[in-house]
Amino acid sequence: MILDGPDYLAPAKLNLFLHVVGQRADGYHFLQTAFRLLDLGDVLRFRVRRDGVINRVNSLDGVPSELDLTVRAARALQSATGVTLGADIELEKYLPMGGGVGGGSSDAATTLLALNHLWETGLSRRKLMEIGLGLGADVPVFIYGRSSFAEGVGERLQAIELPPAWYVVLTPSVAISTREIFTDPELTRDTKPIKLAAFSAGQEAFVNERNDLEPIALKRYPEVALHLEWLRQFGPARMTGSGSSVFCAFATKASAHQAFDQLPSGMRGFIAAGCDRHPLFGLVES
Repeated sequence: MILDGPDYLAPAKLNLFLHVVGQRADGYHFLQTAFRLLDLGDVLRFRVRRDGVINRVNSLDGVPSELDLTVRAARALQSATGVTLGADIELEKYLPMGGGVGGGSSDAATTLLALNHLWETGLSRRKLMEIGLGLGADVPVFIYGRSSFAEGVGERLQAIELPPAWYVVLTPSVAISTREIFTDPELTRDTKPIKLAAFSAGQEAFVNERNDLEPIALKRYPEVALHLEWLRQFGPARMTGSGSSVFCAFATKASAHQAFDQLPSGMRGFIAAGCDRHPLFGLVES
């Protein structure tokens, strides 16, 4: 630990399904997905500065400070509010980069939520979500802070309630570019839209649905296919986001651990519980 003070969690997310239902003229894709937050993630700490400087105090392999989404988020909040304060930021990475579990996006969202509180800038949740969307399509869901059904490019969110579940998440040692997957000419771009009302809260993970990005990723990355094949012996499993992480839901913590304990040598991952509220949800009143 470099900075004193409270830990702020930046939780992982899973896409329980992901459909590509169209494409805009500017190249962005229309999506439908269900986001679920997990009780495990990166950890951030902050120290308020009076000189306006934004400084990440620790080094991260492959992530220069100027490109770090936490630094960019802090500066975006400064720009939006005119606040003259700054911050030292410490980021402990536990989530894989390019893994489809929202690591960088969640880090950015936690930075916006925490500094909005620490700097006393008083922005609403909606305004923070607008700032977050400028940093990445997945940032708003973490600020929204609830398990949700998402449409558009991922910014139109509706809260959903999901039953308790534990997840085994495997993290192949490959980082997948989201752009690479979405620009593949073989990507399905015309899946028929579904209606949230067609599903009950008890239908965990929308098991009859799929991730439209998965076939492209499996074709390009055999290691992802290998991890998914192993995980499917325990039930319906799929890739989250554009990969590379894959997951399977379990009804109990014990059953998740029983499966994880069989993980072959050379594979890695983690176990986490689904949660329906972001741990920083209460930092914003509305």
